[in-house]
Amino acid sequence: MIIRETEWEFVMITQHDHARLAGEIASRLEKELFLNDEFLSSALLAIDQHDRGWIPLDASPIWNTESRAPYSFMDYPLTPKIEKYQQGIDEVENMNEYAALLCSFHYASFMHIRDSLDEACARFYQHELERQQRITDKLSVPQEVIQRHFMLLQLCDDISLYVCLNEPGVSKEEEHPWFREGFEATLLGERCEARWINAREIRLTPSLLANELMTTLEQRYVLKQKIETLGFSEAYKASVRVKQDIHFSKATI
Repeated sequence: MIIRETEWEFVMITQHDHARLAGEIASRLEKELFLNDEFLSSALLAIDQHDRGWIPLDASPIWNTESRAPYSFMDYPLTPKIEKYQQGIDEVENMNEYAALLCSFHYASFMHIRDSLDEACARFYQHELERQQRITDKLSVPQEVIQRHFMLLQLCDDISLYVCLNEPGVSKEEEHPWFREGFEATLLGERCEARWINAREIRLTPSLLANELMTTLEQRYVLKQKIETLGFSEAYKASVRVKQDIHFSKATI
């Protein structure tokens, strides 16, 4: 679950809805950025489905008594999270092996897993290395293409997180600290960056989109007062579903 806290409520977005937004963004990118048409549809599938392991976890979100907030993707208990990561990649592999390869690279890149001394993390990481070797041995995809698709997965993931973690229309100075300096990815000779133009419009730099994107993102507004009176589980069930309008505009030269 992705969570943005305000004075009166927790704004909650499921990981799978966030991933769907990432997939929509990817589908509007200039196709030349993918380098290879043969594996384009598989790369788009990976981006769209990369967080499907979160579906069962987000179906029943849980409360963190220490932080007095719902558990988010950042602090969710590690062992069940690792198990669902692997299950999600398995499910993607049943759909498409190359998509699973990209998802495996994505999760195996998480430093808190890759560098952990925890036994469950070590098993997961080794399992994914073996999956990666098995799939790359079977498929004939240039390394340059794989690395570009992996970068685009992470970039679209970051752009979607940018939407989820920021108040619509926020100034650059008040953005979530992860994004104030832009994203890690560099394309077309520039470090990629997103910026809110107003409460519904976002502009990407450099101009990566072939076409503008107008879409919605479903969120739940869970009132803190209801959590106090009903408990978190009942307050979540009673929460209002809101669809946020989002417009990724295409920059004009």
